[in-house]
Amino acid sequence: MTIQQILQHYWKHDTFRPLQQPIIDSVMQGRDTLALLPTGGGKSVCYQVPAMAMEGICLVISPLVALMKDQVDSLQAKGIEAMSIVSGMGKREVDIALDNCIYGPVKFLYLSPERLMSDLVRERIKYMKVNLIAIDEAHCISQWGYDFRPPYLHIADLRQLHPNVPVLALTATATADVRDDIQDKLLFKERNVFQQSFERKNISYRVVNEENKLRRMLDVARSVKGSGIVYVRSRKETTELAKFFNDHGIPADYYHAGLPSDLRTAKQEQWKSNHIRIIVATNAFGMGIDKPDVRFVLHRDLPESLEAYYQEAGRAGRDEQKAYAVLLYNNNDKQKQYHKFEVNFPSVDEIKQVYHYLANFYQLAYGAGEGLSFDLDVADFCGRFKLDALRTLNALKFLEQGEYLSFNESVFLPSRFEFEIPHEELYNFQIQNAAWDPFIKTLLRSYGGAFDNYTRIREFDVARRTNLSVQQVTDAMQQLNDYGVLSYLPQTDKPQVTWLKPRHTAANLWIDRQYLETRKAVYLKKMEAMLAYCETDKCRSQQLLSYFNEPDAAKCGVCDVCLREKRHENAGELQNQLTNEIVQLLTSSPLSLEQLVTGLKHGKQPDRLTIIRQLLDAGRIKTNGDKYYL
Repeated sequence: MTIQQILQHYWKHDTFRPLQQPIIDSVMQGRDTLALLPTGGGKSVCYQVPAMAMEGICLVISPLVALMKDQVDSLQAKGIEAMSIVSGMGKREVDIALDNCIYGPVKFLYLSPERLMSDLVRERIKYMKVNLIAIDEAHCISQWGYDFRPPYLHIADLRQLHPNVPVLALTATATADVRDDIQDKLLFKERNVFQQSFERKNISYRVVNEENKLRRMLDVARSVKGSGIVYVRSRKETTELAKFFNDHGIPADYYHAGLPSDLRTAKQEQWKSNHIRIIVATNAFGMGIDKPDVRFVLHRDLPESLEAYYQEAGRAGRDEQKAYAVLLYNNNDKQKQYHKFEVNFPSVDEIKQVYHYLANFYQLAYGAGEGLSFDLDVADFCGRFKLDALRTLNALKFLEQGEYLSFNESVFLPSRFEFEIPHEELYNFQIQNAAWDPFIKTLLRSYGGAFDNYTRIREFDVARRTNLSVQQVTDAMQQLNDYGVLSYLPQTDKPQVTWLKPRHTAANLWIDRQYLETRKAVYLKKMEAMLAYCETDKCRSQQLLSYFNEPDAAKCGVCDVCLREKRHENAGELQNQLTNEIVQLLTSSPLSLEQLVTGLKHGKQPDRLTIIRQLLDAGRIKTNGDKYYL
């Protein structure tokens, strides 16, 4: 099929969106390509369509586990073979998945960048017939970017395994420095950038200085018709604020990355189909969700950077109709940002201390632990060692940079199982252990492919079919796991820590101080740009475009700054009109206040009374108490 036929057959679209086809043509010519498309610009189609048009498998590198799972589900729903390998999967589970990519019909393999650091993964990728390497959120590879992820630096290693395969880097936001850095780090053979302007003419950007944010959020929700997104910083706030909206008669729901996949999907669908008006979410929400008619995006708290803000605000008005991006801001927010800046950068000694405590927490001996993954209950860990949770999370991120461990916050993985013994042995086990026979038969009837691959299991469904409780099903699966009949991996939604190297002594732990200082400087610069956006009286759109290296943009005319300027201009014009009218009326004869006010044609009554008062104070007109005259 041609790329147009593929688009129509699988995506049910007759035409490509702006820039999609030139990007796809570039990729299919074998050229390394950097694509900057705004949020909602259809980035995934830019690699999915050419990969379908070419023989072989497409490797997709993405930092967002939730987005990977959504993309895989979406492709599978279209009848396209796709799978993902994320942290928390067992070694055998990964092994089977990689085999399917080499010998099976898989067209898309989604990987987190951390997975590329595994020798097993790299070795198997060498034997895959790769047709394209796609890097989503490509700004993460640049240390000048707002969301630098050190594991992204290993993506270039794939080029050694498949030197002739083109690379497609995709992002919604990148300054000129970051664009250059992406191409350098990914070893582009030539500069090749496709970029749309960052201007969004239909979005009215507003910054509202507000102490009572709850009241203002209600005002926005009531005054702007249609659906909206409200972004907050914590999971707890999502539930509290959704309840607040519902209590005030506005249908709302909450969303964050810690929710099970099927529940997240259900909430998205309720919102996308307009059964609820507002989704209250952390920044985990919105990636890959194409809802064109979002009328407002509201930020309760300051994002960390203009890149993050632009990406989240840009989820409004994808249908090119009028939409609003409202950011609530006050002096307390500024203080919070500076406090957060301090917390984000623990000292080298603090980083080493967290590493030491973490190894003790898992009872790892020196020289042990390489390749092992563990759930991490952050509250339990910090409570046991009397640590501050935020400083600890940030220390873990710097340990990632040193490639001592990888850390994924709240990866939800459903329960999975695979039979470890062939059909004949399982049959013998059922004969010899008659009590297990009904339970195993239920598994066999419910999950046909479990001899070949790890298969998702819903304990609730099995409980219903076997008249057991969910806990009894979980216990039974664990027992069969212990017997060696099957491999059972219970669901988890906890953060995961994977040790990439054997445990070191604190003295042998090398933390790059220069890297720490560089990240600190980048963070501070981006934070101050975000604060300046809120506090500077310059067209909001112009500020955003200037930040993204479009310095000559015209004023938008629809942001709060432009509207305020228009009101001032209009007020001056109205003052002149009313002054001239008053003078003309009083030139003919003295008039009472009522005659004077009703005889004016411009402005409303309060405007007219204000100008009359000003002219009296200036001595330009006079009154004897009954009449006004010149």
